[in-house]
Amino acid sequence: MNEAARTLLPPPAAGQPAWRVLDTRFAPARLFALWQAWRDETQRPLVLHVVALTASPPSAEWLRATATPEQAALADELLAQWTGLLPGQHRLSLAEGRLQLTLCIGERQTLLREQQFEADAVFLDSAQTWDRWSLKALARCCRRGTHLTFDTLTPDLHKLLPESGFALEANQGRYDPPWDLKTSRETLRTEATAPGTCVVVGAGLAGASVAAALARRGWLVQVLDAAPEPAAGASGLPAGLLVPHVSSDDSPRSRLTRAGLRLMRTEAQRLLQAGLDWAASGVLEQRLDGNTGLPAHWPAEGQQITHLAPTGTEPWRTGMATVPALWHEQAAWIKPARLVQAWLKQHGVTFRGNTKVERLQRAGTLWQLLDREGKLLTSASHVVLANAADAPRLLASLGLATQLPALQEMRGVMSSGLRQPGDEAALPPVPVNGLGSLIPAVPTDDGLAWYAGATYEDATQPPATASEHHGTNLDKLRTLLPAAAQALAPSFAPDTARGWGGTRCVSADRLPLVGPLEEGLQPTLWISAAMGSRGLSFAMLCAELLASRLGAEPWPVEASLARALHARRAD
Repeated sequence: MNEAARTLLPPPAAGQPAWRVLDTRFAPARLFALWQAWRDETQRPLVLHVVALTASPPSAEWLRATATPEQAALADELLAQWTGLLPGQHRLSLAEGRLQLTLCIGERQTLLREQQFEADAVFLDSAQTWDRWSLKALARCCRRGTHLTFDTLTPDLHKLLPESGFALEANQGRYDPPWDLKTSRETLRTEATAPGTCVVVGAGLAGASVAAALARRGWLVQVLDAAPEPAAGASGLPAGLLVPHVSSDDSPRSRLTRAGLRLMRTEAQRLLQAGLDWAASGVLEQRLDGNTGLPAHWPAEGQQITHLAPTGTEPWRTGMATVPALWHEQAAWIKPARLVQAWLKQHGVTFRGNTKVERLQRAGTLWQLLDREGKLLTSASHVVLANAADAPRLLASLGLATQLPALQEMRGVMSSGLRQPGDEAALPPVPVNGLGSLIPAVPTDDGLAWYAGATYEDATQPPATASEHHGTNLDKLRTLLPAAAQALAPSFAPDTARGWGGTRCVSADRLPLVGPLEEGLQPTLWISAAMGSRGLSFAMLCAELLASRLGAEPWPVEASLARALHARRAD
């Protein structure tokens, strides 16, 4: 263990389930040393967070050269995620989630102001130029007692650090201002809650991901669902696409889906069997309106995620030669139910099916969950509602339903069939979306299957028949991939059509709702819901954001971006 790592191993804040380091200059050698030092300590919290700032990410070659032989495995894991590092904040989950690197790329002062946590330790790069404003932004990320380490102390720093509240001692210091600190300096900040007991209502992608994120931090989590098995709702989709949204203005939706894609790919690689439960296939997006949708100045890092696809003359592209397309390099298909099941098997998580929660009530410091007869189902210190459009019903009895934006249920049907000899020329080799989607080859117990769709129908309107849904999917496929539609058309006939149906929950702006449903610095009632058609892209991001806010940890995305995932009207 090097000396820098030793000095950056102070005790965390009381009740803190994670240890939080802020490094003002990303240094791979320090990251690797910190992990080794932390892992060797027997009395450490469960998760090590390193938030590192850099004007631009170093090259993969430099990262590889920095690692020692004993650090090679961690370096390889880091390099596997070292792609698409656009300006902004990126969460790289390593060592089965026990090491979380939040890499912040851009202007230092702006990045510091986006943070919503208080570090246990700070490594100050004294070779950088610091003024009182940048040090003020740094101090905002500190708690009283935060350890400060630096290589050298310039005359300017010797003067400015004490003015910013830092007490200096040789080549280190601590944040200990002689003035009183406000309890909360940001409305979205929370105080750390020590791991306890939590009940998650809903066993789909939203609920299972929250359970896994909390269990990783030492929580004991019960997941309740009215259905006998998990993923009984929209998360029971046989196969879905993990794909980023694109927009010419790189909107919050686009940036959030990229962040969610990175986290979900890591979970899939860690928990699922490649080729059977998921595949890092990439996805081709047909831009049927003729507009590529990408920002005008899309840098090389962005093109590692999404770039213009070359045109081709393959038979499956018949009739689409003039339509521009995007290639989503990091996209994948996933069987959502397999991922839900894997999360619910994590240590610290238990699942209870056939358990309908009818009412919530407070009993001292605990939440009680009651059935239809008013009998106690279970109790816990915290509750997370991940039960989609049913959440307002439980909140109504507490007088909190009006805090949520309006939620809407949307029915959908996905058409499917088994591949037949001769389909190869007409079907694409990779998933294609743009108007609905076609996932051309998914292993099932019955053979290799394809999935097309899905429809999108307002659940408040009279339902369409199954044959009408399949007809809609075929019409979409005729526009998206005419050759595939012609080959698969017999499988859409009313007497042969197969498929899956479910109901999605969406908000008005098609973004999820995640966050606390109570006022105060340590809220105990939370929500993660309304994933819509992008549950695979949003679920793990929302789970990590919720767990980070509950534990007063670094957030996986910038605070200004996280505000788009409003849980309450007040947010």
